[in-house]
Amino acid sequence: MKYNYKTKPFQHQRDALNAGGLHMDYAYFMEMGTGKTKVAIDNAAFMKKNMWIDWVIVIAPNSVYRNWIDEIQKHSDTNVIHVHKDKSIYGDMIRHPERALKWFLINVEALSHKSGVEKLKSLLTRKNCRHLMILDESTTIKNRSAKRTRNICKLGKLANYRRILTGSPITKSPLDLYTQCEFLSPQLLGFDSFFTFRARYAVMQQIEMGGRQMLFPKYYTNLDELTDKLKTFSFRVRKKDCLDLPDKLYTVRKIDLTAKQQEVYNRLKKFAYATINQDEVSFANKLTEILRLHQVANGFVKADDGTINVFDDCPKLKELMEILEDTEGKFIIWANYVQNIKTIINKLKEKYGADSVVSIFGEVSTEDRQQAVSKFQNDSSCRFFVGNPSTGGYGLTLTSASYVVYFSNSYNLEVREQSEDRAHRIGQDKNVTYIDLIAENTIDEFIVSALDKKLKLSAETLGEEVKKWLN
Repeated sequence: MKYNYKTKPFQHQRDALNAGGLHMDYAYFMEMGTGKTKVAIDNAAFMKKNMWIDWVIVIAPNSVYRNWIDEIQKHSDTNVIHVHKDKSIYGDMIRHPERALKWFLINVEALSHKSGVEKLKSLLTRKNCRHLMILDESTTIKNRSAKRTRNICKLGKLANYRRILTGSPITKSPLDLYTQCEFLSPQLLGFDSFFTFRARYAVMQQIEMGGRQMLFPKYYTNLDELTDKLKTFSFRVRKKDCLDLPDKLYTVRKIDLTAKQQEVYNRLKKFAYATINQDEVSFANKLTEILRLHQVANGFVKADDGTINVFDDCPKLKELMEILEDTEGKFIIWANYVQNIKTIINKLKEKYGADSVVSIFGEVSTEDRQQAVSKFQNDSSCRFFVGNPSTGGYGLTLTSASYVVYFSNSYNLEVREQSEDRAHRIGQDKNVTYIDLIAENTIDEFIVSALDKKLKLSAETLGEEVKKWLN
């Protein structure tokens, strides 16, 4: 395909554009770190060059959608970029009706609300405008009953062309694929409803949960057929197949709980086991008791009234500070709880100065998040990036780091894999060392072991498997 790239592509990126550039609806299933954003931008620029589109609409998670601005400016020319909070999105269109490719960026969370839906709909229904709609991290619409999923699929029908981007289209089951493909086109998979799709690829069974009969997949079937269908409208690439990246190195640093932590942990462990064994107790309540064990292992515990009790002399925090003192280079530090994140940030500022650390977690604004990434990547005085992997572990490029510390781990395998690849992606020229801090003989060990085995910690896992482990 003849196209003048602004930035030189890797061969797999050329292949991706050649495969998808001419399709009305297409999926780029490109593993994290392989440069799927660049491919999508090149695809849009190619379509503009051929006078197929006037606007590109990008829907992306809140944590990354503003990162698209930098990527668009880096990989393409003559663009006009708007974000969804802009009061007007038509001025530049009037001034530059032909020359510029117009981009409209909106975070996926905004499409749970009427205002976001109406603004996007007004753009899509404007006369004499042709649109390419790109859904980044398309697994955000895997839940077919979610309001934003329904809204995005309806809006997608108004676009002339559609693309979805994700490294992991299946996070829990093959059924995750349905709404992602429905966004592209309901006809691609050849089913008129989710239920006919499910009947073809999953054998269901009824399970009683909380006094209710619920359907869960017993096993999946005809998956070779499903794979063949996907190949007709998708491009799949993995890092190991296309990039000569440095190695990932893994190490574990085990710590012992303090006497006080151990006392509280043992008491809560007995209560958690008794709670999990009660069939009439809801899964949410069972999960609460498991999370309390995890909190204790990480230096605090939250009571029923919301009070947070912090243990003195947290061994994990001491171990972290020793690692940082003994090791040169930049660090990403992931922690699962805001309490830990704030404690770590304060400790780093106290020891290394306020300019040494940036952070991304729920309380950090979208604008500040992008500034944090830029500072970490480009400022030599900024040595530490601290974040929640569920918030900051998606879509960010943090290749200046050569060490990644997991102060605590999420139960979610996808979150772990995504957060690992913030450092291990295109642009990384150093080995990346991953350090798990584990409180010995605690729930920490179970979580990390499950992640190592690539187990998806579902509700059933957290019920039955944790019960075995606690016994």
